[in-house]
Amino acid sequence: MRALAACLLCLWLAACVGPGARGPAVAYPDIDPAHRTEVVMTALSLLDTRYRYGGAHAQRGFDCSGLVMYVFDTATGAALPHNTEQIARMSRPVPRRDLQAGDLVFFNTLGRPNSHMGIYLGDGRFINAPSTGGQVRIDRLDNPYYQRHFQSVGTLFAQ
Repeated sequence: MRALAACLLCLWLAACVGPGARGPAVAYPDIDPAHRTEVVMTALSLLDTRYRYGGAHAQRGFDCSGLVMYVFDTATGAALPHNTEQIARMSRPVPRRDLQAGDLVFFNTLGRPNSHMGIYLGDGRFINAPSTGGQVRIDRLDNPYYQRHFQSVGTLFAQ
């Protein structure tokens, strides 16, 4: 009986694992595409905000997923997790050739999928919070570093 209880406890605790845990995909949010411009404008208003690991507030700074979470909440009211992998699972895959402003770009920068992300602005540019000591900035998808680490594109907008 104790072994069964211990097993059940382990399974229950495993279900409570934090933000880095992989789980089943969640339903796509299907945000109204009319909000694309507002997403881009909100993101651009945060240019030069300082990078802060774990940050999700304009006054204190952002990391990459904190920036995306804040922008989408502010511009659309969509509540996203503060986790790149979870946001990637929430987003509907989009072919790179079909990228539109407000879509999300994902990168493998730390040797694991979806370790960095940004918001696509158009014309091959995206906004992101790249690293410690840095600031929210605009980068290009054709930058050699981002070309090497590019992974995928996703959208939270309805088709």
